Amino acid sequence: MPRTLHEVVFVDGVRTPFGKAGDKGMYAQTRADDLVIACIRELLRRNPDLPPERIGEVAVAATTQIGDQGLTLGRLASLLSGIPNTTPGYSIDRMCAGALTAVTTAAGSIAFGAIDVAIAGGVEHMGRHPMGEGTDPNPRIIAEKLVDPSALVMGSTAENLHDRYPTLTKERSDRFAVASQRKLAQAYERGDVQPDLVPVATRNAEKGWGLATVDEPPRPGVTMDDLATLRTPFRPHGRVTAGNSAGLNDGATACLLASQEAATELGLPVKMRLVNFAFVGVEPEVMGYGPVPAAEKALAQAGLTIDDIGIFELNEAFAVQVLSFLEHFGIPDDDPRVNPYGGAIAIGHPLASSGVRLMTQLAREFEQQPDVRYGMTAMCIGIGMGAAVIWENPHHKDYEESK
Repeated sequence: MPRTLHEVVFVDGVRTPFGKAGDKGMYAQTRADDLVIACIRELLRRNPDLPPERIGEVAVAATTQIGDQGLTLGRLASLLSGIPNTTPGYSIDRMCAGALTAVTTAAGSIAFGAIDVAIAGGVEHMGRHPMGEGTDPNPRIIAEKLVDPSALVMGSTAENLHDRYPTLTKERSDRFAVASQRKLAQAYERGDVQPDLVPVATRNAEKGWGLATVDEPPRPGVTMDDLATLRTPFRPHGRVTAGNSAGLNDGATACLLASQEAATELGLPVKMRLVNFAFVGVEPEVMGYGPVPAAEKALAQAGLTIDDIGIFELNEAFAVQVLSFLEHFGIPDDDPRVNPYGGAIAIGHPLASSGVRLMTQLAREFEQQPDVRYGMTAMCIGIGMGAAVIWENPHHKDYEESK
């Protein structure tokens, strides 16, 4: 029997301020699951017309699924957030694209009609759970030369990407990083970032109780001269530094998805419509290139071209990773369509949480730019993958034609 697919819309998204990982970071004594709970509760508070019992499932991503990031985090976070125990939940791991995958997976359930409302998000407390903690990679992957050993070190893969594309110099990476810091500072000054941040109560052994209200990683005054002095930890005389890469961070995100019908019925806002998405695999040694074929695949499936995309939210795991995307598509390094609020180099990249941050920012940028019809969120993924999601702006004059 033929089945009608349902349009999926992005209703709302929030995140905690992102913190620096480690004993001195603002979340050093905060549980990872409590960061997720803060986001889910804020979504419920901001959308009082949504009966909690209408939420069909809760999908929460984490790369390191142990400790306070383990035990089917989506289900536990749901229960601890006050959602009825009749709502199921689950956990997802696709490394850096965890939250992005939580969104696309939940969207599939909505499109198929299995549910009509979902919460999706992600968390990473890298201070408590460094990437790779407790893992045991099969020795065959190296012994049988399935991949080069550098594929297991993300910074080394970024150096490999520099090798493959000699025009992507350290100077270009540093310049891109300085611009990311500047754009984030300007976005904060305009008040573009703060509306979607969830304040989090914190505790520090030295300072006592506090309240996290802004991102901790940014260095707004950084200069090219500052970055030139940084060491290259992944290779002697390399090009990848702490200044042109995202840091080690703690934070969580969550968003509310619904079918177009449910959003209309419940009076929920529609901030974006999901158009298409794609995941691809690439050589693990140059995993940062993954967003390029992912974007090409998503665009082809949607019947669009790169010129149709008016805003790009690209995860800045490494500057060279974004630059390889821009170079491939002939987009200038300083194109104003790219990461208008700055990116992960300035904001931080708590691995599995970052995909929803990209979406939340794109949704707010759509609101500010009604002349832009389509936007893209994209990111590279460890062990050689890429992801891209295309969204449509409901504020655009032609939006009604597509529904």
